[in-house]
Amino acid sequence: MYRFHVADDHPLFRSALLAVIKRHYPELTVGESMALDGVISDLEQHPETDLLLLDLHMPGSQDLFGLITVRERFPGIPVAIISADEEVSTVSRAMGHGASGYIPKSCSPQIIHQAIRSILDGNRWIPEAYRSSLTPVTIEEKDLAAKIAALTPQQYRVLCYLREGWMNKQIGFELGVTEATIKAHITAIFRKLGASNRTQAVIMLSKMSLEETHVS
Repeated sequence: MYRFHVADDHPLFRSALLAVIKRHYPELTVGESMALDGVISDLEQHPETDLLLLDLHMPGSQDLFGLITVRERFPGIPVAIISADEEVSTVSRAMGHGASGYIPKSCSPQIIHQAIRSILDGNRWIPEAYRSSLTPVTIEEKDLAAKIAALTPQQYRVLCYLREGWMNKQIGFELGVTEATIKAHITAIFRKLGASNRTQAVIMLSKMSLEETHVS
């Protein structure tokens, strides 16, 4: 009996995906979440999970943060990206940062099943159209990803707000914590990234951005 986790903040797509999966794996146990915090919590409780199907752009999981965080914390759990982002550069970077597969949301139910089956068999899977177009991730980007993965989800949120130009007081109000707590998060962010100021930290984060329209 398999155990999957489906992480997507769009209920209709999540339901459709679950229908496809359960048609082929009727005895399947499935965890579900709509944000990265839920993914991490569920995987901590169920490290035996056979496959994580992860939306690239869901709350807490913007750009590649969700993928690199899960790969760092749960290296034994295969991750298949499920996304409407079909840019070759995005597919290349996701696979370069440890995804076991990349399944566009435009794929038919039959192809989704074939992809999942292949990944469960220990293979890496991407649509055939991409297989001759992937480019490797640089060593510099992998090193930066390791630093970003060291951030907690809350620290990552704070860093994203810094990128938007928010002040400490604004961030604290938004997250429901004190300004002193935000300052402590920023200090930790600088230490983990090896940055000496906000500008450097934001530049490092921007290098990990997919620079797309953030379709899910």
